[in-house]
Amino acid sequence: MDSGAMRRRLALGAAVVAASGALALAVPATAQAATAGSCAGQEVRSLPFGDGVVHVYKRRGYVCAVTVARQPGAKRVMSVSVQARGNRPVVDKGSYRYLAGPVTVHAGQRCVWVKGSVGGQSVSSGWILC
Repeated sequence: MDSGAMRRRLALGAAVVAASGALALAVPATAQAATAGSCAGQEVRSLPFGDGVVHVYKRRGYVCAVTVARQPGAKRVMSVSVQARGNRPVVDKGSYRYLAGPVTVHAGQRCVWVKGSVGGQSVSSGWILC
């Protein structure tokens, strides 16, 4: 390959890398993408409700949950909580655009109760993963 062809390929590669970086900065992250990196483990439940969904993950006795808004945008009160039976709930509540959480508890083999809310709408699982 001659040096001119090599320079053209290198320039094309640099342009592709620069364009992909610019797109990553220009396109806002979605709540779904944020969820994927928030909790470790395998998703074991999804608790949909009016303005959002709570995703529940489990790994090696730990249970993790996040509440994700269906329509991300303006900040609003959101929350997520996970309670292992016999323990107090771990809660994340505040004004968020995309998601509340993650919150993680060590449940071992115990049941957990998961709650989530976005604005005035909420969901409560009851005892699950027993």
